[in-house]
Amino acid sequence: MTQETGTISRFSRARKSISVSGEALVRVAPLFDGTRAVSCTPAVAGLDAREWLSSSGKTLARLRDEHGAVLLRGFTPLDAEGLGELATALSGELRDYDNRSTPRKRVNNRVFTSTEYPPDQTIPMHNEMSYTDSWPDTLFLACMVPAAEGGETPLADSARVYDRVPAATRERFERDGVMYVRNYGHGLDLSWQETFQTQDRDEVTAYCEKHGIQAEWLGGERLRTRHVVQATVESRATGKKVWFNQAHLFHVSSLPESIERELRESFSEDELPRNAMYGDGSPLDPADLAHIRAAYQAEEIAFPWQTGDVVIVDNEQFAHGRRPYSGARSVLVAMA
Repeated sequence: MTQETGTISRFSRARKSISVSGEALVRVAPLFDGTRAVSCTPAVAGLDAREWLSSSGKTLARLRDEHGAVLLRGFTPLDAEGLGELATALSGELRDYDNRSTPRKRVNNRVFTSTEYPPDQTIPMHNEMSYTDSWPDTLFLACMVPAAEGGETPLADSARVYDRVPAATRERFERDGVMYVRNYGHGLDLSWQETFQTQDRDEVTAYCEKHGIQAEWLGGERLRTRHVVQATVESRATGKKVWFNQAHLFHVSSLPESIERELRESFSEDELPRNAMYGDGSPLDPADLAHIRAAYQAEEIAFPWQTGDVVIVDNEQFAHGRRPYSGARSVLVAMA
């Protein structure tokens, strides 16, 4: 059995009804056996998710808070403007994508493309903007065009990931936090202009001071930043401890082995385009990174995208990623 076939059959098996308000319009069921995430499918044809949201009170918000991730499938497909309207109606004003770490395009107001990395690359599991001191509460991901093959957006329960990380690793990270080091100006990653969405160095300096980011202008277009932030948080919805950082993703070892080797041959540890360390500035233990990656892998769940799917993710309760793909793929994201 292929992984994709196994995923589909798992998805098909888990269709036990869950009683919720608004059930006359929408059927709610577990997304997978043994996980908290749920799927919602309309009981009537042609239902718009925005109409259901307005007619069902706080049902959708409750599902997000209780289950962490909600797949809307079979509703009338939304365009970028519609996705923004749904996200705003549920969560209030959308946030912009500031202090960026990946390339994206603005599609409509505060609706963006998902990360535009080459299709052969895997995007490791992560909570959105957990490398910062200010992150979105909720993500809205909408599939415009599913990939011909692959391209799933896997999810992982952040509380279960926390529990799987060995206690000694958790204690080290919780004590020291994570230091994210970024070097701009080498032409190998985002420029500081794109990251901070400005051409003004004074604006960058002011932003960094406001958010506790240490910034060094090194001449020319070179800028080095260091930021020490949280490794875990308590979920605002559940009160549970969740694993909440991107140490394993920012660390140079997340890159293909050949690229990591080339970078290490070209740059010293503190000059790498991006890297992660313990909050005290010491290098991350490869064993800790291995434990973290294994925890994510053990908790990862995924389903094949269908055109019109929308996934609403509590960004503290669930991490997400991206699998490699072939063919065209278009997934949009709004953050609230």
